[in-house]
Amino acid sequence: MEMFGIFLSIALMIIFAYRGVSVIALSPILALLAVLISGDGALLAHYTQIFMVKLGGFAISYFPLFMLSAIFGKIVEITGGAQAIASYISDKIGRDNAILAVVLSCSVMTYGGVSLFVVVFTVYPIAVELFRRSETPKRLIPGAIAVGSFTYTMVSVPGTPAIQNAIPSQYFGTDTFAAPLISIVSSLLLFVLGMSWMNYQRKIAKQNNECYGTYNYIKSAVSQDDLPNFWIAIVPVFLVVIISYACVKHIFPNLDTSYLQSEKFGSVPLNAVVGNWSIIVALFVSIIFIIATNFKKMDIVKCINTGAADSLIPLFNTASVVGYGAIISGLSGFVNIRDSIMSITPGNPVISGAIATCILSGITGSASGGLSITLEMFGSELMAMAKIAGVNPEIIHRIVVIASGSLHALPHNGAFMSLLAICGLTHRESYKDLFAVCLCGTTITLVVAILVAIL
Repeated sequence: MEMFGIFLSIALMIIFAYRGVSVIALSPILALLAVLISGDGALLAHYTQIFMVKLGGFAISYFPLFMLSAIFGKIVEITGGAQAIASYISDKIGRDNAILAVVLSCSVMTYGGVSLFVVVFTVYPIAVELFRRSETPKRLIPGAIAVGSFTYTMVSVPGTPAIQNAIPSQYFGTDTFAAPLISIVSSLLLFVLGMSWMNYQRKIAKQNNECYGTYNYIKSAVSQDDLPNFWIAIVPVFLVVIISYACVKHIFPNLDTSYLQSEKFGSVPLNAVVGNWSIIVALFVSIIFIIATNFKKMDIVKCINTGAADSLIPLFNTASVVGYGAIISGLSGFVNIRDSIMSITPGNPVISGAIATCILSGITGSASGGLSITLEMFGSELMAMAKIAGVNPEIIHRIVVIASGSLHALPHNGAFMSLLAICGLTHRESYKDLFAVCLCGTTITLVVAILVAIL
């Protein structure tokens, strides 16, 4: 019954999320349903001491990132910056390549170390302009963003700074460039599969005379003739990447941050906060730059208020799924699932690691969450199996990272919730593309990567 409760809860989460039920309300109800069926008891304690604590922890950590990202994206949109960038890209690569332009824009930013959520807020207004100009259906925007942000730059490009690529290092003594051959092959395959699917969907839409759609569209405060110069408009986007990188690699590490060891600041190491600090500084400076160069073209108060309000739903969508995953992973039935996973392919660390990561990422609806749980539970065991089998730990590193990007892409994925909320779309409208490029594309790539690893 314990395992049944978990799988029933996840099934209902997927069904209701797809039907558009708010995950903010859905997550605690279905998490507590799993607790009730499992017989673990203490429903209110699970809700207040686990669900709300994890939800609150995520919201506290990432609220500045979501808020500043939303304000940044709104200002880029209102001041005409998105239009200017879209016009330039359309002229250079052609209007029919709107999907490719969005994919490459996301890839550059995520590979540059910018958070997925920041990328979505930043690229979305640009994507809107590109898709409108090329008469590409808006419902394809989440899929295009996902190809550039949630596939190869998240799990396979050598050296990608994505958190998923960093997690295995502490367990296997590897680095982010682990298994370069598998990384390159997987990256190329993910790009080709993602672009092929999205271009195919656009082709079908064109054959059916489907255009952008009748969605609400906020026009910029400036006319087409008064749009900012492309190079001025693109500076804030580059500032986010450059300043964030400089803060992480050079500025903060060279400052005296010994005060973080005091109880007042939680006795935390610098690496626990430097990621958030760097993106906060980068976004703040970029916002100030846009305001300074477009002061007379915008209602600053309105932009700030609208952006701040727009950040709340995506933030709490994701935080609610984090709370849900925390309850599910703490149930007694989850231990049975864990033990069953490792009995499937005993002695083969590559396949065992892949299966474990896929299943746990699917249960939690989180690539980083599922990967962390997998390695916390099985990291030492996988390492021991690798030594016996003579398998390079770098291979296991790359395989489990790619695996984390497969089943995490079920409808209850928190990042997908945020992506759809930011784009103003529903699962019914756009999840098909997310399923195809993330879940199917990454699963196919995982199989190929395993074959490359074991042959």
